[in-house]
Amino acid sequence: MTDDTKTNASDYRDTLFLPKTEFPMRGGLPKAEPKWIERWDEMKLYERMRADAKARGAKPFILHDGPPYANGPIHLGTAMNKILKDLVVRGHQMLGYDASYIPGWDCHGLPIEWKVEEEFRAKGRGKDDVPGDEFRAACRAYAAKWIEVQKQGFRRCGVEGEWDNPYLTMNFESEAATVREFLNVAMSGRLVRGSKPIMWSPVERTALAEAEVEYYDRKVPVIWVKFPVQGEDFSVVIWTTTPWTIPANQAVSFNPSIDYGLYEVETVMSEEELGFAPFAAPGDKYVLADALAQGVMDSAKVSSFKRVADIDPKGWTLSHPLNDLSDFYKHDIPMLAGDHVTDDAGTGFVHTAPAHGEDDFLVWIANGYKASDIRDIVNQDGAYEHDDLPEELKGLDIIRTSGKKRGEQGKANPEVMRLLTESGNLLSRGVTMIRDAHSWRSKAPVIRRATPQWFIAMDKLASDGTAPLRDLALSALEDTAFVPPQLRNRITSMVADRPDWLISRQRNWGVPITLLVSPDGEPHTVALPEDKALEVNKRILDAIAAEGVEAWFSADAAKFLDGIADPAGWEKVNDVLDVWFDSGTTHAFTLRDRGIINEKTGQADVYLEGSDQHRGWFQSSLLENCATRGRAPYKTVITHGFIVDSEGKKMSKSLGNTVEPQKVADQFGIEILRLWTASSDFTEDLRISDDILKTNAESYRRLRNTLRYLLGALDGYSEDEAVPRDEMPGLEKWVLHRLAESDALVRKSYAAFDFKRVMSAMLNFCGVDLSAIYFDIRKDSLYCDAPSDIRRRATRTVMSLVLERLLAWLAPIMPFTTEEAFLMSHFAGKADSVHLLTFPETPLGWLDPSLAARWEKIFKVRRVVNAAIEPLRVQGKIRSSLEASVEVYIADEDTLRAFEGESAKDIFITSHAHLIMSPAPAGSYVHPEVDGIGVIPTHVPDGWIKCARSWKYFDPATADPAFPDITPRDAAAVREIRGAA
Repeated sequence: MTDDTKTNASDYRDTLFLPKTEFPMRGGLPKAEPKWIERWDEMKLYERMRADAKARGAKPFILHDGPPYANGPIHLGTAMNKILKDLVVRGHQMLGYDASYIPGWDCHGLPIEWKVEEEFRAKGRGKDDVPGDEFRAACRAYAAKWIEVQKQGFRRCGVEGEWDNPYLTMNFESEAATVREFLNVAMSGRLVRGSKPIMWSPVERTALAEAEVEYYDRKVPVIWVKFPVQGEDFSVVIWTTTPWTIPANQAVSFNPSIDYGLYEVETVMSEEELGFAPFAAPGDKYVLADALAQGVMDSAKVSSFKRVADIDPKGWTLSHPLNDLSDFYKHDIPMLAGDHVTDDAGTGFVHTAPAHGEDDFLVWIANGYKASDIRDIVNQDGAYEHDDLPEELKGLDIIRTSGKKRGEQGKANPEVMRLLTESGNLLSRGVTMIRDAHSWRSKAPVIRRATPQWFIAMDKLASDGTAPLRDLALSALEDTAFVPPQLRNRITSMVADRPDWLISRQRNWGVPITLLVSPDGEPHTVALPEDKALEVNKRILDAIAAEGVEAWFSADAAKFLDGIADPAGWEKVNDVLDVWFDSGTTHAFTLRDRGIINEKTGQADVYLEGSDQHRGWFQSSLLENCATRGRAPYKTVITHGFIVDSEGKKMSKSLGNTVEPQKVADQFGIEILRLWTASSDFTEDLRISDDILKTNAESYRRLRNTLRYLLGALDGYSEDEAVPRDEMPGLEKWVLHRLAESDALVRKSYAAFDFKRVMSAMLNFCGVDLSAIYFDIRKDSLYCDAPSDIRRRATRTVMSLVLERLLAWLAPIMPFTTEEAFLMSHFAGKADSVHLLTFPETPLGWLDPSLAARWEKIFKVRRVVNAAIEPLRVQGKIRSSLEASVEVYIADEDTLRAFEGESAKDIFITSHAHLIMSPAPAGSYVHPEVDGIGVIPTHVPDGWIKCARSWKYFDPATADPAFPDITPRDAAAVREIRGAA
């Protein structure tokens, strides 16, 4: 051998095919992601996706976006919500659908109005000091500001959609559409006006629906009050936690099925014992439920008492406990029978103020009394107001509506208790804890107050005989799919039990209740002939479409009635619609008016929101669409949980456990937040913390490295290299089998919105099937085989097929990284973006269960061999598995036969392997979890040398004389490469 030959033979670096790619190991996501968003915006990716889908005749898939409020920056919950929606939309786009997404915002209502009120108050102007048009203009400007801020936040989350043309409930055409939907309900005969008790927020001075309240524990006074029985020497005793309602009392309710008795006080506890004098006195007589008498007497500090007689209170007339205070209370108090009265707590009697309690109202009406007879003595500020009230009560507030003590008890309760004490009718008092309704915006308690309001009736037939709204809604829910499925029961029970839909609000910023009320008190939709009512409706709609809601507030009734009816005596309603009605109509102007779905029969495929929307948007949309079209607006309802910290605690700024989306984007990249979203079971509450995000960052690193390795391994690859499946080695066929299995799982999981299953499958496929098995075994062939070698060509063919699918499968979850990898791959010529592709078709012929079963046997043996070699490495007897020679004893003939046609040493990554049909001999390594296999590992035989190219050990006697320092395989590769060069 000449010196030149030796030089060429000893340096083989130029003959190795090491992976080469410009795809960086680190993503640099915080800086890279905004640039990808800019690129997508410049290329109008969303419009391209729509055009491509339509060109291939794709079936539409519609996720209708539930509108967030435009009143502050996005938080982790809203970010997660939008990312989930993006996963649904992108996943279905990749599945081959035309999956459009129009983002939207809720712009009216209390959340925004409340913030604007605060801004005016900070400038020294109360709400009543600001003209309505100026106030609404400020609300509109406030909403517009935050829409832009939130839009950028959602865009930063990688959410693709029609951002240049979102829907806004405050757009004039949206406001007109909401009015159109409302008037359609009114024309159907489902609209009613009533004066029953509703939840009222004195702080916000408006009615609230159930969806607008939250329930919290709070301390309240509790009192026992005597109602003297007329013509008798005893009293009926009631118990209440709302002393302020006593001045509005008009009856006392009892239950005929309860056993009542007359009880006489014998002795009471002394003032010395108590520190105060009890209100009860010996000789007093009270009527009580037998089951509750002892408790009442204990509360009244009665030491001993006796039961005097059985009592039937039916037909009694009582006197008001404040009868002697004012002529206002010199009215008879009837006893009303009601099933709502129990003997579980209290006294067995219920103080009944029909203006301030739903049960009170119902029992009042059920006993033949009229709503018009109800005493209304509380104004919109939650304070007493009535000409005939005693001066001591006028103006007293129930709760404080301003200042640092806003929401705390006002002056009404203490004063009522003082007056009851003076009257001699207060039996006892104390403090208790109750679970009570609070405004979800101001967090202040709400009261029940009877005021004239507009309702959509749940149990009334439509004027054309169509079924009641409750029946339509319950039927529609039966036809709706739910994810998770058990939540069907939740919304169904809510709809089954809910009262009529209270839709009127006494606010400024909202879509008006566009009704004109006749001198007879009827809305124009009822008072006028149908054709004339429709003409009025058209005038209203045209005005609002042109000028927005201000067209209603700035006009008088005559503008809409001119030439149709004499406007004298007609009144224009100035209440606004419940904002849930606004958001419940978004399907009308977002999907129907834009022609995305059929006006009458069309349904969105998916509504996706948090679990709180079962009483909110899911329900309001359902009721509105059932009222106007008789069916649900959606086919599937998907519900996600809320975000909690790593310990399961609700996130709160006061606890210091919040995580902000921008912080995640700056520290990790938003792709990590998307990975966390996809990896979590979103149907439950989702846990998050820095440690959890770091775990997801590690998962991202593994996936990115898989893509990077494939890109490097495929450097210079072209389809000319491709090997047909039939000519591939068995290991490559096994990978294709796993691709086919994974393809079916991925498609099924995206279709079922099971992103966690997608992530689990991808991490397992990349980490185990590829990295730990396939890449590990085939790196020798990839780096060292000759370019023409069919094994190397098959390896690259399979890697190309793997990369093509991984890029598509991961694109909905990791849109930035897959875009970067796609544009650096040999697939880049297929499209301008990976997001313009669909999941590649995977031939069913790749599925080969029998082949997969054969390779599972091989991998089982490989597992034992790897475990047997490891101690030699730890002991320093070998540095790598290539220094090992193994004898493998296999007791099962089928397992041994599985290796036919395969190179065992290549599969084990050893330099020598000998398979023997035999039970494991004594002294061989036996894996504790694998039966029937024994391994004796040793160092390669003495005299074998290390290949200078592939690092395998071989017998030098077998070497090509021209290349004595490399294996014959490597020598043949070098000859081919250098010959080609």
